[in-house]
Amino acid sequence: MRSVRTEPPSFPRVQPNEPFALPAGQTWQVLCGDSGHWRAGVYSPAAVRRADCPELERHDCPELFLLLSGKLTLLVGHNRQVTELPLEPGRPVLVTAPHAGFCPDGPHTGTALVIERDAFETEYGTWDEQTSSQTVTLPKVPR
Repeated sequence: MRSVRTEPPSFPRVQPNEPFALPAGQTWQVLCGDSGHWRAGVYSPAAVRRADCPELERHDCPELFLLLSGKLTLLVGHNRQVTELPLEPGRPVLVTAPHAGFCPDGPHTGTALVIERDAFETEYGTWDEQTSSQTVTLPKVPR
């Protein structure tokens, strides 16, 4: 497994009080945030099926996913199993487990808004590494 630490500020500057464009054709793009507190981004995976996701990621803090458009299925791992969780419009999901995602209708055809902390640690690993009941809990990033 590999770990990546995200430190504040971890988002681009935007012009407050004015609309800005959402990126197209990108898997992950951080949009904006509040330094030291939260950041928001859009997630639109290129993967189109479960087999296209060789690894899962896990943060040391929760992430909120809310479907904005299309179809997007999260893969959520726990106790050596990976469950498919299709996102539904208007039904946010708070994710704390190892996860990945795919768009069953084609690359980047589903998009979710994601809200997460501005500072965190992410662990990436294979399905077996991330769904093991013996997975070590990541330490909390000091605030």
